[in-house]
Amino acid sequence: MSLAGRKVLITGASHGIGAATAIAFAGEGCEIGINYCKNREGAEETRRSVLKLGTEAEIYEADVSDPDACEEMVKTFIQRFGRIDILVNNAGGALKIPEGGFIDMPVSYWNNQVDLNLNAAAYTSRIAVRDMIEKKIRGKIINVGSIHGIVTWVKRKMLPYSPAKAGLAMFTKALGVEVARYGINVNLIAPGFILTKLSARYSEEETRAFLRKIPLGRLGKTSDITPMMLFLADDEKSAFITGQTFVIDGGQSIDGSIDMMLDEP
Repeated sequence: MSLAGRKVLITGASHGIGAATAIAFAGEGCEIGINYCKNREGAEETRRSVLKLGTEAEIYEADVSDPDACEEMVKTFIQRFGRIDILVNNAGGALKIPEGGFIDMPVSYWNNQVDLNLNAAAYTSRIAVRDMIEKKIRGKIINVGSIHGIVTWVKRKMLPYSPAKAGLAMFTKALGVEVARYGINVNLIAPGFILTKLSARYSEEETRAFLRKIPLGRLGKTSDITPMMLFLADDEKSAFITGQTFVIDGGQSIDGSIDMMLDEP
């Protein structure tokens, strides 16, 4: 079944995986909602790329860690496009990690990370699923987690990022079960290290350390993720799949001990 004409809202689509996903869906003839929080320029760039493919696109500024902002965004998208067929909960990240260990961590940082990496998907999905059920749409929810919901780093503060992403995987399972009777599929993609513009924040030494942890011997690309996005959105190819996590990491998380390599010289 063709994806042409599907209405797709993607959070965190101003760069990286989100932007690549928007372009991939646009290439299939989907109409796209591009969410961003701070990077308006990136969102505009994504929109231009989508429009070049001959389909429609709108930009939605919203902090997805805010439930009211999420509700307004999804409702505005539905008003504009008439319905929502596919929701991609991509926004997330570890943000700037505060100094010190867990016992020194500000509660505000913990709450922000859980809101951004777990709660945001619930905030947007709640409104999207309600519309899908009311309009009898066999919709798709695709969440973007991380391999660090499965394994964590030794010398890297993954609290509370890892627990939030692990929670997102369980949210995917639970929601998938609840809405299965409506024909709505809910799945999660867990990427490993994916090269994006944000990768520039890592030093050459850090990047080499990441590379040593990947059995396939290379860093990931956004083009390694987008085919799975399209697969999970396809009514025929993935109709019997829900509540599942699909790991795309070059084999990094197969053996958790590989993460220890980050501590080696």
